[in-house]
Amino acid sequence: MPELILGLIVFFLLFAVLGKVLLPRIEKTLAERHDKTDGGLARAEAARAEAERLRKEFQSELAAARHEAAAIRQTAAEEGAALVAALRAEGLQQREQLVAEAHVQLAADKVLAEAELREDVIKVATELASRVVGEPLADLPATRAIAEEYRNRATV
Repeated sequence: MPELILGLIVFFLLFAVLGKVLLPRIEKTLAERHDKTDGGLARAEAARAEAERLRKEFQSELAAARHEAAAIRQTAAEEGAALVAALRAEGLQQREQLVAEAHVQLAADKVLAEAELREDVIKVATELASRVVGEPLADLPATRAIAEEYRNRATV
């Protein structure tokens, strides 16, 4: 029995020492591990939330960039169409101007050709009349007037 009492005293002393010294250290270590685990989960959740926020921000920026690119493409297409229309109008105006100038030049060339032809016809007619009459008629102003009158009657 004294051994039993001594065993009980040693047991309770050992239990008290373990309870006062070792058990708080074990509880502290367990609490730290629990905090690390819960803190790790909280940090992981915070990181996931931050990643989700960044993904949404990126998607909104991407949508804004796509919208801006579409607006730029639309503006460029409108400006291109306006430029093409302006160049086309300028080309048509230049073409009309060239055609008008060509018509004026053609009319002037026609008048000049008619005048030269008239002179040639009068010369040939005067020369033929000189051969028929047998005398030179080139110096007579009346010959020119007669030839012009005949030509005027022939063209009417």
